[in-house]
Amino acid sequence: MSGFKRDWNGNAKKRDGPKPPAKKVVQNQFTPMFETLRDELDQHHDRRERIIKASRDITALSKKIIFALQRIRKIDEELPKNIQAEIDTRLADISKLLATIAPEIQGINRYRYARSLMCLEELVEALTFLHYLKTQTLITPEQLTPIMEDLVRKGITSSEDVAMTDASEPAAAAPEQPQEKETPKVSLTQDDYLYGVFDLTGEMMRFATTSTALTGTMAGGGAGGDEQPRTIVEDMHELGSFFEMLPVGQSNRFQWEKKLEVTRQSVQKVERLGYDRTIRGSERPKGWIPDLSGGDQAEEE
Repeated sequence: MSGFKRDWNGNAKKRDGPKPPAKKVVQNQFTPMFETLRDELDQHHDRRERIIKASRDITALSKKIIFALQRIRKIDEELPKNIQAEIDTRLADISKLLATIAPEIQGINRYRYARSLMCLEELVEALTFLHYLKTQTLITPEQLTPIMEDLVRKGITSSEDVAMTDASEPAAAAPEQPQEKETPKVSLTQDDYLYGVFDLTGEMMRFATTSTALTGTMAGGGAGGDEQPRTIVEDMHELGSFFEMLPVGQSNRFQWEKKLEVTRQSVQKVERLGYDRTIRGSERPKGWIPDLSGGDQAEEE
């Protein structure tokens, strides 16, 4: 609705002249093509906004899972019931969010909106950390694929259940069973997995520091090569060695080198933690936390 001007008393002002004629919209043989492009761009921006909003929430929930896992003090054991219940609740919320964006990122759209799906790196970090604390092993991409499919499937199922519960009109007769539609999948790329494992090393370093300070022993479990308990220091060594052997992709060289440097620092911090515990452990009071600021690196070099 077109507006009009008012004076100080709120009365409508009279127009000084006749109403200008409306501009005529140019129509030619190219108009349908540009209208189609306009609609496609509108759909693209709307889809991107929905993905970004869901990605932000998934990232926050994944971080909360990691914070809950950091309250654990031992590896290769069943999680406490309260922590397991909290993780299950967070994963249920994540599954609903994944179900909302799964249809939007099928096919080429998975790579078109890759920059808006940074939440998958955080989710991989949370799932790998959870798997490591339970089994003291690194989860593989093949093991992550069915987990992601299960999360999306549960999210779609819960959404359908809510929709059926909220329906106000009861069904008069049972309709014919439609053909089952293929459940959309949220696939993980190679970068999602590798960058998630990169970030895992930082969480392992924090876990090793707090657990050693509070329990007085280096976190670990299972059996090593000489039937000795395998500690988190050995796991960090292997992870760091594997990343050093991988080639660097030219498309993401800067991000790769940055994360690799952070991984090296995390490995060095856990090494110093293990050295202090083994060599001077008897001199340290329980609850003592070492200085991991790295101030002595220059002298060592």
